[in-house]
Order: sequence, then structure tokens, then C-alpha cells
Amino acid sequence: MEKRVVITGIGAITPIGKNVKETWQGILDQKCGIDNITLFDTSTFKTKFAGEVKNYNPQDYFDLKQSKRLDRSSQFAIIAAKEAFEDSGINAENTDFNRIGVFVSSGIAGLTTIQEQCFTCFEKGHNRISPMFIPMTIANMPAGNIAIELGAKGESISIVSACASSTHAIGEAFRNIRDGFEDVIIAGGTEASICEIGIAGFENMKALTNETTDKNRASIPFDKQRSGFVMGEGAGILILEELEHAQKRGAKIYAEIVGYGATSDAYHITSPSPDGEGASRAMVRAMESANIKPEDVDYINAHGTSTHLNDLCETMAIKKAFGESANKVMVSSTKGNIGHLLGAAGGVEAIFCTKALETGKVPPTINYKEKDEECDLDIVPNEVRDADLKLVMSNSLGFGGHNASIILKKFTL
Repeated sequence: MEKRVVITGIGAITPIGKNVKETWQGILDQKCGIDNITLFDTSTFKTKFAGEVKNYNPQDYFDLKQSKRLDRSSQFAIIAAKEAFEDSGINAENTDFNRIGVFVSSGIAGLTTIQEQCFTCFEKGHNRISPMFIPMTIANMPAGNIAIELGAKGESISIVSACASSTHAIGEAFRNIRDGFEDVIIAGGTEASICEIGIAGFENMKALTNETTDKNRASIPFDKQRSGFVMGEGAGILILEELEHAQKRGAKIYAEIVGYGATSDAYHITSPSPDGEGASRAMVRAMESANIKPEDVDYINAHGTSTHLNDLCETMAIKKAFGESANKVMVSSTKGNIGHLLGAAGGVEAIFCTKALETGKVPPTINYKEKDEECDLDIVPNEVRDADLKLVMSNSLGFGGHNASIILKKFTL
């Protein structure tokens, strides 16, 4: 018998907040966390804007030795996971830690450390490479570090599927609990790739915005003037729990996860399939998994990166998956607020969906000005919308043609 899976804790650190409360308030206030890059000198770069975590000091969270042994991506992951874990109320008295898993992903994890150590190698010699280089940079280490920090001894994995990574992690965690393998899974994603090599790589493939003067017009999903995405950083972590386990310990239940679908475009290493066919099938699979119809979905948190192709193809994908209901469902992108957190995007956006269900507030697509006739869905422009939400979807689409969709439901017995 399939078990029900609920969300009992949430944690985040983002360009608009150091925790969930600040981050969600930033969404409600239509706050834009995009600004000039401060993490390195951009004088020789075309790209000037990113979504950095503001005023971040590792020693506010870690002692000096620990902070030097953790890449920024692992730091963010631990901070968000500890918030979510504390929020959940899980402890050794009410939960078997041998049945707590960690499914936390990243697109590339330790990119900043890789860059730093490569500079060290070429400038000072290979003997000066840190012995912590490998454990700081490999993509499984955010998950591993969370498991160590919290004592979670169940299955611990990291799914790497570019910008779909953390939605895949949440979806696979959902299946794992549904099928009875774990009682609790710490799930989500983290990313910290705002460095010279990260920006240069995306800049040279012409994926980043060409806006250099107005931060409010840099990440503008579905707007006709969009010119590329803005890189963000941070982490979003959720505590997924088997319903009866949560009820037995009297946990607060934010929402229920009821559906998950994943597909591949099998088309191109960076471009989505032109008609949105792959993303459409992921949404259909998610709805079939949840045993719902398109007209049942009230809101979609779109991948909505602010690149021309993504927003166009995702619009076509939604129309293909939802048919006549595509014009009725609310669709917004929160990447105008925080930029594109790459492998962490789905984790943070799942939290936005959770808070939307809890509060009845639909996140808007901020800084929207010029309508694109090709992106003609109800994108909830510029203002928070009150709505009685019962079912919401979150989409993530990654380079390589990786597509993932999850469906969250307002919790009822």
C-alpha cells in the first residue's frame, strides 16, 4: 500500500533572505534580490548582475576551521537543512535516525573551490593543492555534510541533472517514502557558482542577460524584452515525511506531495525541444501520478528562466499538457526575485509552492512590462494574488534535456 508523503519542515537561504521567513516576505513584497556582483571583479566581464546571498559571513554559522573545510555550496546546504530540521521538530525521541535519508542535489557543487584550487596549482604548484580539495568539491558532499551534521543515517544521494537537480531530488524522495523505504527524507538543493569561471561559462554561451544598467530589468521571465537569465545562489531544503509518522509525533504539516513526473527531451545539450514536448510529458506524468486532471491544478511555479527559448518552450509545454485549462491556470516565475539558482532552483521554488498553499498567496512574476504574444499565459504580473489554492505544480528543466515536475496539495485528512 502506497504511503502518503507530507512536508513538515522548510529551510532556505536566498538572495532575498537568510531564512524562509525573510525569503517569503521578500516574495510578498515583490523584492528583487538581483544586484551588482560583489564576489569578484567584473570589470572585464559583460555580465554585471547576479543574485548573491547578501551580507553573508560563514562565521555567523560555522567556526573558522569548519568554514574553511566547507565549500560555499555545502555551507548553504547545511544552513537551510538545519533550519528545516529544527522547523520539523524531529529528534531522537520521536524518530529513528536510521530511517532519515538525505536527497540533496547541486548542479555542480564546489565550482568556486575548483576555481580557487586551479589558480593555486598553476601559480604555486601542485604540492600546494589543499588536501580538502576533493571532499570540498564533489557534488555529493552537500548531502554528505548534511547527513553528518544532523546524524541522518538512511539513504543519502545526490542527483545531478543541471537545473532540474533539486526537483528530481524531491521527486525521488517522495517515491522513496511513498514506497516505504524511509520515514523521513531531507530533500532539496544548493548552489554557489557565482565566480569568474561560472559566469564566464554561461556568458560565453550567451545564456546570461545582456542587461547591465537596470537590475530590475535583468531577470524578467516571459517579458518580451528578456535577454537571458541571471545566476543566483543559495539553498532550499524540505523535510518530507510519511504521514502516519508525522501524525504520531504531532508534527505541523505544511502540505502534501502527491505527484512527480520526469522525462528527457533527447534533443540537445542546452536547448529545450522546440515544441516543449519533453517538459509537457513530465507535467502529464506528474498529473497522472497524482491522479488529477489539468483543470484541478490552480497554480504552476514555472521554470521561467528569462531566456527567450526557455520561456517560449515552457509556455508551449504548458499548453500541450493542460489543453483548454492552460488559459485558466496561474503561472508565474519567481526567478525575477532571486535569479536562477541552477541546481538549487527547484528546492527553493518548492518552498514557494508550499508557502503559497499555506497562505493562499500566489507569487507574482515581478518587473514585468512588455507582453510577449508567444508567452500569453496568466503569468500573475507584478502583484501578489489571493487565491484558494488546493493543487500546485513546480517545474524544473535542465541542460541535457532533463525535465521534472512535482505536484503539491493543500493537506487534508
